[in-house]
Amino acid sequence: MELGLKGKVVLISGSYRGTGAGTAKVFGEEGALVGVHGHELGQADEVVAGITANKGTAVAVHGDLGTPQGADDIVSQIEAAYGPVDVLVNNHGAPGRTDWAQPAEVWKEGWETNVLTGIRLTQRVLPSMRERGWGRIIFLGTVGTERPSEHNPDYYGSKGSLPVVVRSLAKELRGSGVTANLVSPGMIATSEVRDMLQRRAARHNIHGWDEVQRWALENSMPNLTGRIPDPEDIGRYVVFVASDVAWHLTGIDFKADGGAIDA
Repeated sequence: MELGLKGKVVLISGSYRGTGAGTAKVFGEEGALVGVHGHELGQADEVVAGITANKGTAVAVHGDLGTPQGADDIVSQIEAAYGPVDVLVNNHGAPGRTDWAQPAEVWKEGWETNVLTGIRLTQRVLPSMRERGWGRIIFLGTVGTERPSEHNPDYYGSKGSLPVVVRSLAKELRGSGVTANLVSPGMIATSEVRDMLQRRAARHNIHGWDEVQRWALENSMPNLTGRIPDPEDIGRYVVFVASDVAWHLTGIDFKADGGAIDA
């Protein structure tokens, strides 16, 4: 299937590691021109080197997502390298380690990190997308919002707002050729998650990723497929949603969780 992404300019926030890095790699394999974002100069260089070594095209961009000027600088860097952004993936996000004993003011960082950073970048790239009549805005969420714990309420609360944000944006963009969607994964086997699970499993004398993965799925993180996806697996879902063939998808929350909600 031809996805129509060759030569498309793609910006992925927070793509210097984890799921964002895996997604950047897949876009590179599809022939897109990828902007790999790091918060600091040089932070994204390793991911860019990996993409270019695989005959892809990528450039490192850096800047602070927490201010309008920072968002403008990040987008300006990729525009200078490749031209206007065709696909924006608002991947950046993180839990704030809050709990219910902390004052509400502490929770603000969760909305800043997980919602407003993406809105800033979206507002920066949308005028050009509208003008050209083609564009993709994709936010990364989490199925954890369906079954939140008592921990990190700022994270689950802020991520839980994204389906509403995306549906509102899709209505704003009706008939424009620009779509807005949300991809909500479950557990992802990033290097950090692998390390964490391997440490926990080692306490039970369980070693080797296949065995560790099976132990984790049986004891604390069940899903219906019996596997934990790699960052590149989630990247393939994002790439599909960004593609030409997915032109009729907008306003959706695509739950890439292996059935974890019902497991």
